[in-house]
Amino acid sequence: MQKSTVSRVAAVDILRGLIMIIMALDHTRDFFHSTALTADPLNPGTTTVPLYFTRWITHFCAPVFLLLSGISAHLSGLKKTRREAAVFLIKRGLWLVLAEVTIVTFALTFNPLFNIIFLQVIWAIGWSMVVLGLLLLLSPRLILATGLVLFLGHNILDHFALPRTGVAGTLWNLLFRARGFIIPLGDNHVIGDFYAILPWTGVMLLGYSIGRWFHMDFPAARRRRLLLSTGSVLVLLFITLRFSNVYGNPVPWIKGDSFRYNLLAFLNTSKYPPSLQYLCMTLGPACLLLACLEQARGRWTAVVSVYGRVPFFYFVVHFYLLHLLLVLVFFATGHSLAQIADPQSPFLFRPAGFGFGLGVVYVIWIAVVAVLYLPCRWFHRYKQTHRKWWLRYV
Repeated sequence: MQKSTVSRVAAVDILRGLIMIIMALDHTRDFFHSTALTADPLNPGTTTVPLYFTRWITHFCAPVFLLLSGISAHLSGLKKTRREAAVFLIKRGLWLVLAEVTIVTFALTFNPLFNIIFLQVIWAIGWSMVVLGLLLLLSPRLILATGLVLFLGHNILDHFALPRTGVAGTLWNLLFRARGFIIPLGDNHVIGDFYAILPWTGVMLLGYSIGRWFHMDFPAARRRRLLLSTGSVLVLLFITLRFSNVYGNPVPWIKGDSFRYNLLAFLNTSKYPPSLQYLCMTLGPACLLLACLEQARGRWTAVVSVYGRVPFFYFVVHFYLLHLLLVLVFFATGHSLAQIADPQSPFLFRPAGFGFGLGVVYVIWIAVVAVLYLPCRWFHRYKQTHRKWWLRYV
């Protein structure tokens, strides 16, 4: 039983580590690819297959991370009273929201004036934790039901004419349909909201609900069967919804004249905001993979899990490392001080026309991930050997 207990948690860390590694590829592309700011890599009519799948594979990162965060929240709460667990989730969620608008936004932009504030995945995770904590305080029985309603039902709103302006429009965007939603804060400052809160919250709530499958006394064989069946149902649901073209994505699938176009269009589901089809497409394979990882062995699992044990540390540090490297490359390629700020780019030291081919992007990505291995291993060991209160928040 002890061996199974260790592997159940290791599987979560391995999958989260894989997700963190893949996530860095997308951010490396944002900073260093020549068309990252000028072209849509998922447009079937204009993209290339390598560029498309470089972007598409990173679609798995946010939903899988939210699911695993829910599982981890459940497991960590086993050591606390229900009230203690709820209060901690609320406090940590609010801290993540603050971190998004300060630490993460500056890592993205390097703009000390904060002319643009980004609300992205850490923002969504933070508010999802707050909602989870509040539901835990009210009634744990509401968590699964709320998660299912948000997960399965949020695309119903696609069929209604909702407010688009004023306070009501802003709230609807923040909660359900943000897709590059801009909120002016004055003449020179804006908020860019890319992650609608509640669809992502549904994923975390469902992750929390299946957390009991990872209890120490839960049979490993049953957990594997449940994960395999859940993953299979989600994949089949994605295929069914996509072919039916009626529900689950704000934009219907439009066929083209070639197999290549149709395949790329079929897989191009909405991430902003995350549609039901998108969530099924990503979380289905994730559940299947999670079921298989308990049996995974080898040096690679130990290496990958290092990144998965310190996700927030890795997330923040990899952004700063990428942007510092961008500054060096910016000047090394002959750019001047006058080119640091480009009105077509939200990132300083990253003009809209700057960048390299995909080959260079992949080399930089691999190098950055490799460089972060030892810092991540050190920080994990530091967390294990120290009991400082702030370590629970990072």
